[in-house]
Amino acid sequence: MTTRDRDESGRPRNTRPRDRLGRPLPRGSQDGVAGVPDDLDLPPAQMLAYAQLLLDDGLAFNAHEVLEAAWKHRPADERDLWQGLAQLAVGVTHVQRGNVTGAVSLLRRGADHLATVHPPAPYGVDVTGLQGFAAQLADDLTAGAEIAAQRLRPRLVA
Repeated sequence: MTTRDRDESGRPRNTRPRDRLGRPLPRGSQDGVAGVPDDLDLPPAQMLAYAQLLLDDGLAFNAHEVLEAAWKHRPADERDLWQGLAQLAVGVTHVQRGNVTGAVSLLRRGADHLATVHPPAPYGVDVTGLQGFAAQLADDLTAGAEIAAQRLRPRLVA
């Protein structure tokens, strides 16, 4: 059994290389993409901008990690916003990987979290647009529609 890398408090660290879709590669592989630091903590606007750059580059898994880091570091009253955004990004990751069932589930779950955010959403997040994006994408996936890669780049901020 392989042991996991851990930080000084004993929490597991994400040090294994991953491909563009976030799938683990063999340890020591040089083929992976740069990951997101486990302890990433930036101001919200920078987190959103970083996640958007990653989504625009087709790196939805990495965008998910950025948004998940924000979810961990932001106040409790912002939890649904950041959790919903992270779930949308991982939903897109599942679309990229061809996992329709997982994609639909996470897109709908992310939209449900965003539905609890009272307008106006903090940091200019386009909650209404993202809910629509998630619902339409989930519906199209369920109907068996072909999804173009360009469609998997939602705009986080209006």
